[in-house]
Amino acid sequence: MIRETVKLIPGRDDVYLDYYGNDDRSEAADAVLIMPGGGYSMVCSDRAGEPVALAYLTRGINAFVLHYSVADGIKDPLDPLTDASLAMLHIRANAGKYNIDTARVFAVGLSAGGHLAGSLGALWNDAELQARLPETGGGNRPTGLVLCYPVISAGKYAHMDSFRCLLGSQAPDAAALERFSLEKHVGAHTPPAFIMHTYADALVPVENALLMAQAYAQAHVPFEMHIYPRGPHGIALANKVTWGGNPDMVCPAAARWVSDSVEWMKTVG
Repeated sequence: MIRETVKLIPGRDDVYLDYYGNDDRSEAADAVLIMPGGGYSMVCSDRAGEPVALAYLTRGINAFVLHYSVADGIKDPLDPLTDASLAMLHIRANAGKYNIDTARVFAVGLSAGGHLAGSLGALWNDAELQARLPETGGGNRPTGLVLCYPVISAGKYAHMDSFRCLLGSQAPDAAALERFSLEKHVGAHTPPAFIMHTYADALVPVENALLMAQAYAQAHVPFEMHIYPRGPHGIALANKVTWGGNPDMVCPAAARWVSDSVEWMKTVG
């Protein structure tokens, strides 16, 4: 296994990529850019970062874990999305080094990281975002999205703590909430998605995933969806690799999501 850390922004030690690659460089591989959760207040890389990266790596997919702006590191609501865009551009610009196919770089997000991955899919062409990037040719657009128990909506089913951290306000205004309520921004420009959630999620209601799926259907953009009956929020791999000693985090049905998402990836493109 090849392991490397790359800083994305000069002077910012908190924004970086951890790369996990296979030693076999005989054929260009798919890649995933993984965004762990943490409510935009922290990045939970211990459970939803490296373990998820290694799960994809064992299936032949090179993985990158993004440590993005959170909490006081967010000076503007576009900062995390800028970080994700810079990461996507870096991966594609260094495709030869990493031996990946630039046409097959997927964004994987869990919880609030699912909101960030979803933002990368729905808002990659935002004019203000594009003005922040070193190039504007759409290189920050993912090939597809894998959204795991994602924060999506800033409406009735919102996980408001995530939006308060992202927007830097205890009482975000309606316009700001609308801008980052992702189900309102899905269109023909949005890449296909694999969406998973659990019905039992008491922190981020399953309606977030359902609203995103409905938006995809209305926009006629392909998606695959899995709703599992059991499992609390933050199940990560849903097995004993990431259970943290909590038996509720072990859900054999939901534990198939990585393998299922890899099979779905094969249908994209």
